[in-house]
Amino acid sequence: MPLITSAGIGSGLDLESIIKASVDAENRPKMLSFMKKEESLQVELSAIGEVKSAMSKLQDIVEKLADPDNFGKRVANITQPSTGDIISVTPTSDISVGTFDIAVQQLAQGSRLVSADAAFSSVDDVVTASGGTLTFGAGADNSFSLTLDAGATLSELRDAINSSSDNFGVTANIVNTGDPAVGSKLVLTSNVTGDTNDLTVTSDTAELDAISTTAFAGGAGGMTSEQSAQDAIILVDGLTVNSDTNTFEDAVQDMTIKALAESEQTAGAGIYDEAKLSVEYDRESVNKMIDEFVTAYNNLIGNIGFQTRIGKPLNGDASMRSLSGQLVNTLSTPLTDAGPFESIFDIGISVDKEGYLQKTSLVRSLSEAMDSNFDDIGTAFAGEGGVASQLETLLSGYIDSGGLIKERETNLNGQLDDLEDDIANHEYRMASLEERLRKKYAGLDVLLAQMQQTQQYLGAQLANLPGFTKAKS
Repeated sequence: MPLITSAGIGSGLDLESIIKASVDAENRPKMLSFMKKEESLQVELSAIGEVKSAMSKLQDIVEKLADPDNFGKRVANITQPSTGDIISVTPTSDISVGTFDIAVQQLAQGSRLVSADAAFSSVDDVVTASGGTLTFGAGADNSFSLTLDAGATLSELRDAINSSSDNFGVTANIVNTGDPAVGSKLVLTSNVTGDTNDLTVTSDTAELDAISTTAFAGGAGGMTSEQSAQDAIILVDGLTVNSDTNTFEDAVQDMTIKALAESEQTAGAGIYDEAKLSVEYDRESVNKMIDEFVTAYNNLIGNIGFQTRIGKPLNGDASMRSLSGQLVNTLSTPLTDAGPFESIFDIGISVDKEGYLQKTSLVRSLSEAMDSNFDDIGTAFAGEGGVASQLETLLSGYIDSGGLIKERETNLNGQLDDLEDDIANHEYRMASLEERLRKKYAGLDVLLAQMQQTQQYLGAQLANLPGFTKAKS
């Protein structure tokens, strides 16, 4: 184990300062160079990131503008009668704009069956002593069967109907009237609506005739109709339209109308209160998309302008100049099959002298363009060769995988990784240099310490010689 653990402890010289000064002379200039390079790379990477972020935001809205469905939406404005809401409407993008007067003459309903008076005295009455099978039906497409055990009671029948996994929509209830002449009534309600969909109940035994609509041997059963199933009926501009549910598909082509309540009728006049329906282009959603596009485009132009100013990291950057030029050229692309719109600037958009978009134009306003040629606006953006599809291609070439901006980010990050390796290698060299200097000065330190010890020994021997006179201090 070495006796000297700190340079200079043996000789008394300030060798630590000498070592530190020697290492600093090698280390500081290089580290300052590394720091300067890292700062430059980070600033450039940040600037590229800001531009990329702005491009991504523009790309998001451009993808919406490139979808023709976003220009085909329709909005339905309904003025309900004063007595309350009677309809709701869902238009598709294929419906033509127009106005309609709609009244609800009748709502669709299911049927209801009730057992005969005194057929059952209580819920504990046995409906079948030997068991049997009941079959329930409502129209051609709805049926299910239920097998009862021997001794099944009225309440057990109710529960079996309601819990059947095959039940298509029949609800069983028991009403206890408290009147011995009437007794407990079994009520069966079907949710299947439509004129031809009355609920029927048949069985495979006469013992169950009391809860059938048709007796086993033929003729009427014990269950009678209290409410028949019926269609919904609406009047569209005075024309009668039927549906077996309260939903009308294509009563007006490409539109779904749902009847909510029956219209009030003027007594004795046969006149129904009507809802006023107006189907229009969804101008608001298109306006919003174009507003978002203008904002995102201007944000990108502003970012490019800021990052390329004098003193900024992208000043004089050729790729940024190219991007600015390509954006303007893409906006100026001649349009095809877009009606009177020869370019995007014919729909109420213009560019100011700074390169920013504005929703104003000397040709026409966006509102005027919508009034006269709404569908052509969609073509201008989302049609084949439209501005949005071309902007998608342009932006993808910069920020998608393999794009210019993406590759530049990758290159800058690679340089930062290489710089980290350079710093690590330099720190290793500095550690090696310090180690060599310590070994070198450690030998000198020992030598000087030995010389000092020798000097002290000789001085002591000389002082003991006869006639040796020690110098007075």
